[in-house]
Amino acid sequence: MTLPRPATLPRPHRLDLFIALSGLTGGLVLWSFGLYLTRDHVFGQRWAVLVPLCAMAGAEALRRTAPRTALVVAALAIVGDQLTSGNLATLLMFTDVVYASVVYGTPAAARRVPYVTGLLTVTFTVVLLVWWENAAALVIGALIGTVSFLPAVTGSIVRNHREAAEAARLRAEQTALLAEMDRTQAVVAERARMARELHDMVANHLSAIAIHSTAALSLDDPATTRQALTVIRENSVAGLAEMRRLIGLLRRSGEDTEPAAAPTLAGLDALIAQAGANGGPGGLSFVLDDARERAAGLPAPVELAAYRIVQESLTNALKHAAPGEVRVALAREPGALTVEVTSPYGERPGPTAPGSGAGLVGMRERTSLLGGVFGAGPVTDGRGRRLWRVRAELPVDASDEERA
Repeated sequence: MTLPRPATLPRPHRLDLFIALSGLTGGLVLWSFGLYLTRDHVFGQRWAVLVPLCAMAGAEALRRTAPRTALVVAALAIVGDQLTSGNLATLLMFTDVVYASVVYGTPAAARRVPYVTGLLTVTFTVVLLVWWENAAALVIGALIGTVSFLPAVTGSIVRNHREAAEAARLRAEQTALLAEMDRTQAVVAERARMARELHDMVANHLSAIAIHSTAALSLDDPATTRQALTVIRENSVAGLAEMRRLIGLLRRSGEDTEPAAAPTLAGLDALIAQAGANGGPGGLSFVLDDARERAAGLPAPVELAAYRIVQESLTNALKHAAPGEVRVALAREPGALTVEVTSPYGERPGPTAPGSGAGLVGMRERTSLLGGVFGAGPVTDGRGRRLWRVRAELPVDASDEERA
């Protein structure tokens, strides 16, 4: 059976030991010169003054690490000091212990000590005034308040200021942390946007280059090789121009310049024509079915998202679609723009380009940022043909109830 270890007092703080030693030394000096607070006493022995002095010095040593114990010991010591000739150092150390019990004690003690000392001050003053029937009782009451109530109130004020300063520091740290989180999220969002733009602008050209270069290497036909090299050169020049435009935007970020024009749906004809030139040798044909009203305008973010979705869908068709017709359909429904791209689904003869899946992720992210609905996967049309369909519904009006 293991016996519980007896509770031990915490180790005194170094500064508290210095204060206790200084108070004890001062009290011994006063005692050696015979300087006392009063001549009326119960215990007349000269050494009796040293007992409460040493007890008070011990309480001072515990003022920070055990404020409640220190206050109890100090209260007993000050009562004992009143039964002797009295020592000024004992009285001064008592005021410091009362102050420390409020500053370093528990929140409950910090609230109670000022009220208790104030009540004791008023009680002693009233009792002495009734007993003595002399104005000297008011002076004694003021002295009691000075050595008990006043240090407690001072400690309460200091504690409140410290807690307010700590709360302000915590608020500042939280504000800085939130600002850093916002900055990190902004950087991540900007990097994701740049990744989508870079992928959508360059992937189409690089896919065409990969397919036609593979065809030129695998087919020993001068005409086919020349045609492939022509397509490779056109896509290389176009891809280089897109890269230079993106680099220019990044370098000019932060400057007071006009924003660069973003691609719009008006450029779909050129995009379809370019896809036809790249996919024609592989048996692909491209058709644009635009059922929108030409006069109806669209917000710039919606037009950019729709253009990039069509661009990436055409790139995927060039890399993976079987020979046949690739159809791009646009329709304006109440509160939304519908973009649908269908391509033949099946085995593709000839060279292909590898895919990473980043294109579908980018299209889904663009649609999600606008609060729309995105879907991609194989479907079967009315004639039993297997198609790969990409469909996105992009809200047109941000204040529309359906978008909310």
